[in-house]
Amino acid sequence: MYKEEAGFWVRFGAGLLDGLIVGVPLSIIGYLIAGQNFDREPITNVLSILYALLLPVIWKGFTIGKKICGIRIRRVNDHEPPGLGTMLLRNFVAAIIYVLTFGIGIIVSCFMVAIREDRRSIHDFVAGTEVVWD
Repeated sequence: MYKEEAGFWVRFGAGLLDGLIVGVPLSIIGYLIAGQNFDREPITNVLSILYALLLPVIWKGFTIGKKICGIRIRRVNDHEPPGLGTMLLRNFVAAIIYVLTFGIGIIVSCFMVAIREDRRSIHDFVAGTEVVWD
């Protein structure tokens, strides 16, 4: 079954919603736990990474923001939801690429999603995924 690829703005909106709905409460919890040493508290980073890594596996391609926006991650080859290995590639290998390019890879990815017909970014190519309307 064909589903239309999700574009830049809806993906941006889903990421923003994830940041507000998940990131802000995690930051508050981290601050309450660590107090003035909040910048050095890894618990919020660990929980954020686990959220981005595991929720799409458990929820069949959705995060909270993606669910609200009506989009989801799926594998390109068989259109199935991503597994743990796929999400590891999507998040960690792509993060390494983005760090090694000093953030230029993130900008390139944004342009790829905005301009390319298939709306796939660098991390989509690395993991063999796409983001589509549900």
